[in-house]
Amino acid sequence: MRKSASVVSFRKGEAGACAAINPRPTRGKPCPASFFSVPGDVKHLATAQLEQLTAAFRAWVKRAGRPDVRLSRERVLLIYLMLRHCGAKLGEVLALDDRTDIDLDAGVVRFGGEKDDAVPREVKLPRAVVEELAKTFDAPAFLAMRGMVFRMDGGYVRRKFYERGQECDLPKELSNPRILRHSRAVELLRGGVPLTIVQTILGHGTVNLTAHYLSFTQEDIKTLVSYYIHKEARMKTSARNTFTGQISQVRVGTILSEVTLVTPAGYQLVSVITNESLEKLDLREGVLATASIKAPLVILVKNDEAPTSSMRNRFFGKILRINEGTIAAEVVVKVDDDTEVCALITDESVRRLDLKVGDPIWAMFKAFSVVLGVE
Repeated sequence: MRKSASVVSFRKGEAGACAAINPRPTRGKPCPASFFSVPGDVKHLATAQLEQLTAAFRAWVKRAGRPDVRLSRERVLLIYLMLRHCGAKLGEVLALDDRTDIDLDAGVVRFGGEKDDAVPREVKLPRAVVEELAKTFDAPAFLAMRGMVFRMDGGYVRRKFYERGQECDLPKELSNPRILRHSRAVELLRGGVPLTIVQTILGHGTVNLTAHYLSFTQEDIKTLVSYYIHKEARMKTSARNTFTGQISQVRVGTILSEVTLVTPAGYQLVSVITNESLEKLDLREGVLATASIKAPLVILVKNDEAPTSSMRNRFFGKILRINEGTIAAEVVVKVDDDTEVCALITDESVRRLDLKVGDPIWAMFKAFSVVLGVE
């Protein structure tokens, strides 16, 4: 049975919602990790290319006919995995003592540093790599080699990298161990790892060396600054239902315009405003804006299925808190860890709808109810 009252909630937008914020989508708030560009002089591989290269090395090992050939190829594979996941230099990996420099229990590898910009450090390994190392080290063929597993000729290793790169149709300049160091740095920074931590992982003597992987366009800088200005302003206001996002689409009509805004978390809000307001606020695709919705203008539908309605804004969440008064009740709806929405309804509606904390809530509000603003 369907019941309704005033409340507000949000459901995740379509899969492409985050991509509307930025061509390099990221989950959650925009940050340098999702906006930076890599300078043209930094050669690196994308994650898909890294996966392809990894598959090429594994297939190469499986093709080995003789046991001694397979052993040699497995050693090269281990060297590749260390370079791929540690961001270390080839010389650092070749100098490793697999008995003392790799702690499988702690899941870390210890590098001693070199004469130039590298410093002694510990690097955490992915669990899958730790498990593969443990299994390989325990293999009978490796028992007699312990302590010398990574001690191979650098020229030989580079040749095998080049051969595997050819199999993946990679350019020659991208088929060498040094590229893996750059690729891991970019991958970590894209994943939101702080610059100083990436510096530690790579063993750079100064953060300036690590910062070389980052480059921001003027538009990127404007977007980031604008976002945090809006966030700061939003924290200082008493408005509970105010959201910051980027305009992904504008449809202009004869008198009115429809504006679609996507929040950093990927939620979509549609607003209909006058063409005069659109021009006055200079609203266009890519511009950051705030959207405000008054709680009494939002309709709650307590139903497991998606409600049928002409309202453009239809979202989903769960009740987090209900603060009842003598006449009205404040309902706080949690959509995800970063999004809470407040609504004000009558205490009679709370009783009639039998609202309880944890109840699933569909919320709908008209596009005319969404007020847009810019900094």
